[in-house]
Amino acid sequence: MDTRHLLDTNVVLFFLIERDELSLRVRNITEDYNNVFYVSMISVVEMTHLVKAGKFRKKWKSPEEIMPALAEANFILLPIKPEHLDAYARLQATQGHNDPFDHIIISQAIAERIPLISSDHKFEDYVNQKLTLIFNER
Repeated sequence: MDTRHLLDTNVVLFFLIERDELSLRVRNITEDYNNVFYVSMISVVEMTHLVKAGKFRKKWKSPEEIMPALAEANFILLPIKPEHLDAYARLQATQGHNDPFDHIIISQAIAERIPLISSDHKFEDYVNQKLTLIFNER
């Protein structure tokens, strides 16, 4: 049986660019062929913004190279669905964490009932809102 996971933007970037930034636990998960990995369209927006801002030049010369890299990694793009927006509307932002992109990704994981893999410590505060988090300890 396949196990689904949603990868936060930082984990997608580590997977594609700096695998040494993935913890042993997360590396084992990403190397298991029984697992299926989703990437939010919001992550694609974030990565596009970063490439346009001059980040990750060693990996990508233009934002148009992102989508083929995701396809080559066999990641499945997760569009924003109405049920994700419903979860987003109900999500209670924690103090000091006002990033709407993060909130959408968290809401997608909650609505889809799939674990979210992230290196962001702020995500731990959403476990009490039904987020299943696998933390990438760096």
